Amino acid sequence: MKYIMLTLSLLATLGMSSCRVYRAYQRPDLPEVDSLYRQSVPTDTASLADLSWRELFTDPLLQRLVDSGLMHNSDLRIAQLRVTEAQASLTASRLAYLPSVSLTPQGTVNAPEKAPTTRTFDLAASAEWEIDLFGKLLNEKRGAAATLAQQEAYRQAVETQLVATIANSYYTLLMLDRQLEISRSTAGIWAENVRVMQALKRAGQTTEMAVAQSVAEQSSVEGSVLTLERQINETENALCVLLGATPRSVERSSLDGQQFPDSLSTGIPLQLLHRRPDVRQSEAALATDFYATNTARAAFYPSITLGGSAGWTNAAGAVVSNPGQWLFTAVGSLVEPLFARGRNRANLKIARAQQEEALVNFRQSLLTAGAEVNDALVQWQTARQRLELDNRQIEALRSALHSAELLMQHSSQNYLEVLTARQSLLQAELDAASDRFDAIQGVVNLYHALGGGY
Repeated sequence: MKYIMLTLSLLATLGMSSCRVYRAYQRPDLPEVDSLYRQSVPTDTASLADLSWRELFTDPLLQRLVDSGLMHNSDLRIAQLRVTEAQASLTASRLAYLPSVSLTPQGTVNAPEKAPTTRTFDLAASAEWEIDLFGKLLNEKRGAAATLAQQEAYRQAVETQLVATIANSYYTLLMLDRQLEISRSTAGIWAENVRVMQALKRAGQTTEMAVAQSVAEQSSVEGSVLTLERQINETENALCVLLGATPRSVERSSLDGQQFPDSLSTGIPLQLLHRRPDVRQSEAALATDFYATNTARAAFYPSITLGGSAGWTNAAGAVVSNPGQWLFTAVGSLVEPLFARGRNRANLKIARAQQEEALVNFRQSLLTAGAEVNDALVQWQTARQRLELDNRQIEALRSALHSAELLMQHSSQNYLEVLTARQSLLQAELDAASDRFDAIQGVVNLYHALGGGY
């Protein structure tokens, strides 16, 4: 009776101390979530990320490029294969609950000298089943499910990054096209300026230094044209790599023809936890390490395995008997780790440290997501303000150019002033093209920062 009570007390102690290994992952407290956005926290849950990428990027040529990238991009394909691997691992962890069955047929032939030949054969099947009394298999299955969620979030993160990168590359090409057009016009103006300065020098109205300065400016602009052509070629090549295609010219429209919403909403910061795939990936990694810690705890408790075999044989001991007979065995085993305590404690310490590291990474990913939203929103707002100033400047410079042309026709004003006014106007248009792209890039970056694109 004394030994029975001692045994029951030991089992009760093991059961109470092993309760922690059955706990499911719960998200830790994140007090910094509500203060992720620098502006006042919005109450409207509507977000730019609610739009599909087709609704935001309405250019049909860009949509065709994104479709091609989603179909042929190598990084996205690798991410999809990792999801398949994680699904297989989860299936394997679920099947661990089932008994393992094996078939072990055997046969022997004995032919001693001056004795009849004997033939013996066995046909047996064995099964083994581990009882998950202390949560080892449960935590391995939960960890595999968390790993699958992590890989799925990674795939979505690759997809959102791919959509944003293709869009940014496409709009970069549109900006470079516009800048190349303006630079070529500027090069033409400076070529005309050089001809005028050479005519004025022959008339004795200017110096050789002024002519040389005009030639230098013309060469500088022509160098800018070559640089822009090279940048266009490099951007097209980089975009083709994203699309999984060989280098080629990319069909595209114009920068001025792009349309985007006049107002952008960010939603509430809490939405980043379930919408940003990289944040969800970090949280899934935390859950994976949480269950790895539980598995390390379960290693301190005994493992219980039930096994047995059943089969048919024509042999009984050393005597051959016919007909055959059935054989059955049943075995139960309990293995308690006694001399592996040091290794188990070390494994648990490692698992706890990895879990703490995953928690730090999760919090950092959330802070990074908030910073990216703030940066993209400021980029878009600042670019729109600068674009308004650019438009006002262009309007004023067009008026100044018109006035200079009228004065040249009806007075003795030098034609050089007209050329200078044209150059100022083209430079302002160049700045406007850059700011227009900056505003578009702000929309793309904000869409990606909020978790849109998949």
